[in-house]
Amino acid sequence: MDSQQLYYPKELSWLSFNERVLQEAADKNNPAVERLRFLGIYSNNLDEFFRVRAADVKRQITIAQNDDNLELAEQNIQLMEQIQDKVEVLAKKFDAIHREVVRELERYNIFICRVKDLTAYQREWCSDFFESKVLRHIAPIIVDKKTDLASRLNGSAVHMYVALRREEKSTKYAVLEVPTSEMSRFVLIPPEKSRKKKNLILLDEIIELCLEKIFRGFLKFDAIEAYSFKVTRDSEYSINDEIDESYVEKMSESMKQRLIAEPVRVIHDEDMPADMVKELRKRLDIDKLDTVNSAGHYRNFKDFIGFPNVGRSYLEHSPLPAISTSAFSAFDTAFDAITKKDILLYYPYHRFLHFTEFLRQAAFDPAVKAIRINIYRVASNSRIINSLIDAVNNGKKVTVVVELRARFDEEANIEWSKHMTEAGIRVVLGVPTLKIHSKLCIVSREEKGEIVQYAHLGTGNFNEKTAKIYTDFSLFTRNQEIANEAVSVFDLIQYPYRRYKFQHLQISPFNARTKIQSLIRQEIQYLKEGHPARITFKINNLVDKELIDDLYRASQAGVKIRAIVRGMCSLIPGIPGLSENISIISIVDRFLEHPRVMIFEGGGDRKVLISSADWMTRNMDNRIEVGCPVYDRELQQRIVDIIDIQFQDTTKARVIDAEQSNKYVKRGNRKKLRSQYEIYDYLKRLEE
Repeated sequence: MDSQQLYYPKELSWLSFNERVLQEAADKNNPAVERLRFLGIYSNNLDEFFRVRAADVKRQITIAQNDDNLELAEQNIQLMEQIQDKVEVLAKKFDAIHREVVRELERYNIFICRVKDLTAYQREWCSDFFESKVLRHIAPIIVDKKTDLASRLNGSAVHMYVALRREEKSTKYAVLEVPTSEMSRFVLIPPEKSRKKKNLILLDEIIELCLEKIFRGFLKFDAIEAYSFKVTRDSEYSINDEIDESYVEKMSESMKQRLIAEPVRVIHDEDMPADMVKELRKRLDIDKLDTVNSAGHYRNFKDFIGFPNVGRSYLEHSPLPAISTSAFSAFDTAFDAITKKDILLYYPYHRFLHFTEFLRQAAFDPAVKAIRINIYRVASNSRIINSLIDAVNNGKKVTVVVELRARFDEEANIEWSKHMTEAGIRVVLGVPTLKIHSKLCIVSREEKGEIVQYAHLGTGNFNEKTAKIYTDFSLFTRNQEIANEAVSVFDLIQYPYRRYKFQHLQISPFNARTKIQSLIRQEIQYLKEGHPARITFKINNLVDKELIDDLYRASQAGVKIRAIVRGMCSLIPGIPGLSENISIISIVDRFLEHPRVMIFEGGGDRKVLISSADWMTRNMDNRIEVGCPVYDRELQQRIVDIIDIQFQDTTKARVIDAEQSNKYVKRGNRKKLRSQYEIYDYLKRLEE
C-alpha cells in the first residue's frame, strides 16, 4: 500500500470539514437566521482555505516545476484539479441552500431585497441613503491598460466590476469596493406600510441602484451595469532579514506584501456577461492553476456571519447562560480558590469572567509581584490587557509574549504590542523561528516570604469574544512543579539557547512529539502484557504522518483507538490489517469544538492531558506549544465524562470514514442526544 492510500489528502479533508459546516446550514432543525450565518461561516472558511491551503498547493507546483520535479508537480496539479472540482460541487450546494433559507426567512416576513423588486418608495429611500451615507466611501478604480488591478484590490472585501458601455465605442471598465469596513453591509429599509414586514437590503444593491450617480459627469456612457466579484490572495509572507530592521517593522512590511500577493481564486456573480468575465480574467492575469468560480448574486458571503435578526427571537439560538462555578465563587479571592484545589473550566459553558477576574485581582493584590502571559489572539476591546496595564500601574512586573505571526491577526497584535510597551509592559516578540501558540499565564505571589506560582494552562486563546463561541479547557493550578515548568517556558522563549528540563509538560518542539509517541507505545506494551489498553483523543486536525503511523501501529497491535477530529483528518480508519481498531467522529454544532485532549487508559493507570497543540507537523516541530497533565482525579473524570458524552452524540456527530462522506452517526435505538446541550446540563448539575 503506497503513501497516497495511507493518508487522506489534508486539503481535501479540509474541504470535507467545511462541507460539515454546510450541512449545518442545510439542517432545517437549526433556526433560519443561524442557517444563514452558517453559510457565512462556510464562506469565511473557504476564503481562508484558498488563502492558505490552496495557495500552498499552487506554490508547491511552481517550486516543483522550477526544480524539474515533474512527478511532484503533476501530483500537485492533480490535487489542485480535485480541489477545484470539490469546490464547484460545494458551490452548487451552497447556492441551493441559500435559496432555500431565503425562502424560509420570507415565511417569517424577512425579505432580502434586490434592486429589481424595490417599490418606488424603497428606491427613493435607498437613493437618499446612498447620497447621505454611502457615496462618501466610494472611490472607483478606472481600469485601463496600465492598471495593475490585482495589486489594487482588497483581498478581504467584495468588489463590483462595472461596465460603462457606449454605442459603437469600446466599453470602459471600473472597479468599486463595497465599503463594509465603514458601515454595515445590511441595511433595514423603514416600513412603507406594514411594520410586520422587514425589508433588508445589502449595500451592494444600493450601490447598483445608484451607479449612475457615481460616474455621471466624469465618464460618458449610454448604459451601465455592475456585478460583484471577490479576489482571494495567497496569505504567505516572507520576512526581510536585514539586521537593522526591527521585528515589528519586518512584520508590518509583510502585511503590505500580503495585500499585493497574487490571486489564487476569483469568484464572480453567475450573471456577469461573458465579455466582462473575459476582461476581468485578463486584468487579473488568471492562469489555469487559479480557481475561477461563478456562483450566486452575492460575494464575500462571510459578512452573513453577522446577519442581523430583525424578526422573532426563535429565528436564532436561544442563549445558554454561562455557568458560574462555586470552585471560584465560594472563596474571597481567586488565589484562595486555586490553593484549595486545581480548577478546570470549560468554555463557553463556564464564565470566562473567572479568568478575567483572576487577572483583575492579580493586578492590584499587594502580594502579587509579577505576571507573565502569552498572547496569540485577543479581543478588540480586551479586559485582559486593561488588567495588565493596571498591574504595571500598581508596580508589578508584567511580561507579555506577543505572537506577531498569528495568522490574520498580525496587524492587531502589532498595535497591541505598541500600546502595551507605551504603558510600561515588557513586551517580548517571541522567537523568530518558532510561532508561539501556547496558552499560558503565570502569576507570581509572595506568601510567607516565598514566591508561589499560580498557573493557567489552556487549549484556547485569551479572548473574551471567542470564549463565548469556542469550546476550550482552562486549568488553574498551584502545583509548583507544573507552574515552575510553565515559568521555564517563558524563560525558554526569551533565552532559547539555555537548556531546560520538562518532566510534566509536553513542550513543542522539544519533547511533545516524543512524549506522545512514548504514551502510544506504552499502550501497546500494556496490551502485550495482557492489560487492557485504549487511546482516546480529541483534536482539531490530525495530519502529522509520523503520529498517524504510530496510531496505525497501535491499531495493528490491537489497541482500541477512538478520536474526535473537528477539521482535517489524514488518517484513514477501518483499513483491514492497519486501522480497523480506529474509529473517528467529527462534531460540528453551534459552538466551535476547539480543545485538544488526550486520554491513555492502559494498565489501569489513566493519564489525561490537555494541550494547545494539534497533531500537525507545524504544531509538533515549528511552534511552541504546551500540553499539560491533569492530575486531579475528579477533574480527570470530568474530562472523560465530557468526551464520553460527545461519543454518544446522535444529532451532530459525523463518521470520518475512508471517503470522508460526512454521514451522520447512526442513531439506531439510542435516544436523540445533542452533546453540546448535554454537556451544558452535565456541568450545571455539578454546581447543584
